[in-house]
Amino acid sequence: MDADGSPADHDPARLTADLDPARLTAALVPLTRALRSAVRAAEDLPDLPDAQVEIIRVLPRGTVLSSGELAATLGLSRPTVSNLLTAMEARDLITRRPSPGNRRHVQVFATEHALDLFARFDRAAAALVTTALAGLDPADRAVLAEARSALAAALPALVRLHQALQHTPRPEDGR
Repeated sequence: MDADGSPADHDPARLTADLDPARLTAALVPLTRALRSAVRAAEDLPDLPDAQVEIIRVLPRGTVLSSGELAATLGLSRPTVSNLLTAMEARDLITRRPSPGNRRHVQVFATEHALDLFARFDRAAAALVTTALAGLDPADRAVLAEARSALAAALPALVRLHQALQHTPRPEDGR
């Protein structure tokens, strides 16, 4: 137990020592790149920059945000978001409209085209991962089967880790 009464294995220093962040990154980054590439090829989807995909991800159907809210949510500067939105609007991925309460503010929402691309990506990714898992040797499938509930339980913490990393100060943005 730690001094605060929590189990010692919750200590961040111990977690990173046991987990080896460099090895985790070395496994996950190429895995996500390979998955994106395979899905794009399988579904003939456009190659969207990660930042544009993240904007679509935070604008599910019915969600409307301002460009400032998008910048804050994604941890990007307002000029960067503005440039991304301009490029996305040209590709029919988002629509901007004046806010009804204040015409100087702009509301942003994903288009049906963007939502369709996103849904196709998710369906294809699930199918490709399922097929790839079936092709693994039995020992690897057994390891993953044993880890399945731990991975599922870890997903919310991984989302929060992602959020924490997004809000980590970067030298170039002065935060």
